[in-house]
Amino acid sequence: MKLFWKAAGGDAFILSQATYSDQIKYFCLGGIVVATAIMAGLSGGYAFYTIFRPKDITENQYVETGFTSANQVIENTSAIQEVTDIPTVLTAILFGIIWGLIIYNIDRFIVTSTGKGDGTEAITWGELKGALPRLIMGIIIAVSISKPLEIRILKGEIDRHLSSIQKDFYKNEIEKVKETDKATLVQLDSDIASYKQRLNEYQDDYDRLQEKIEYENSNGGCRGKCDEFKRQQAKIQEKINEIKGDLSYQSLLDERKNLLADEKDKFKDIEKEAKLLDGLAIRIGLAEEEYPAVSWFLTLLFLAIELTPIFFKLMLIKSPYDYMSDNYKQLELAENGIYVEEDYYEDKEGVQRELVRYLAAEKHINEKKEFLDAQLRITKYAIEKFEEQEKKKIDENPESFITYES
Repeated sequence: MKLFWKAAGGDAFILSQATYSDQIKYFCLGGIVVATAIMAGLSGGYAFYTIFRPKDITENQYVETGFTSANQVIENTSAIQEVTDIPTVLTAILFGIIWGLIIYNIDRFIVTSTGKGDGTEAITWGELKGALPRLIMGIIIAVSISKPLEIRILKGEIDRHLSSIQKDFYKNEIEKVKETDKATLVQLDSDIASYKQRLNEYQDDYDRLQEKIEYENSNGGCRGKCDEFKRQQAKIQEKINEIKGDLSYQSLLDERKNLLADEKDKFKDIEKEAKLLDGLAIRIGLAEEEYPAVSWFLTLLFLAIELTPIFFKLMLIKSPYDYMSDNYKQLELAENGIYVEEDYYEDKEGVQRELVRYLAAEKHINEKKEFLDAQLRITKYAIEKFEEQEKKKIDENPESFITYES
């Protein structure tokens, strides 16, 4: 109970002497603050894990799922079991604890600094204006807590939509790559066909010369013609070898071979990009877009939890605890020599101001002032006496104070 009193900004010493009703009020207030801090810690830890957990497809995942290609992994995203990353979990727990403590401290400050309004159950416009900065801070905190918990509650539904988005992204990107590759392949085939056409033409010429040599040999011998045919064949063979050894031709063949490489290696970057569509922002966007009713309900729920202590304190009427607290404050002021007179004067804007007198400080200042005044009087008196002594010396022997020049 004392822990919750402290969380609500209550004085445990005074509350222990107050009524049971006051004790319960501050116990409930503190409970809300602590509960909000716990929810903030869980929310912040989950948000941290969602942001920083690994999202790449690894070779182990291919093995675990039984798929032999990354394409099968994308097409069967729902079959992949999410692997828990222990280092990220431990870091997220640490962050969640720190975040929960931060929110606890902020909430405690908001509740403590809200005061008791005008001491009546009604909340006036003036009280709302005074509490507006705290309400804005409370709204920001409530929204920041609700969103990560919202995507955790809707995780199954969001995963299903994300799976569809990833598949569509993968298919669209693959189609773009295939279209680009298709155009490139057509151009490559055209260039390669040009080289092959020249090769075929030279090969046809070579084959025709070979037929002539065989014909001449079958009809009584070449009689010198075969040598000429062979020389022509040698020149044609040089042309064929030159085309086959052309680096441009080999480059075209290699480029075409690379385009037809294994699909897993070819589209690895696209697969990674598809799996990266799983961040905090896209999950929150899907939750708000696909399930607006649930999103609003959770946001309003946390707004109610976060803002309840502020409105509750504005609605509190003066209780024994408040009078006892005021009494202890007055005693503390009195013991420290501080005197406050309410509605002492009216400022230029017509607002009544209070007079605050620090009696101990005033006493010290007066003593210091009197001491300095006494020192001043003593110094002045000493100077006067010194002047009298010097005058007496002059009266007795004026010649000693006068120097004659010859």
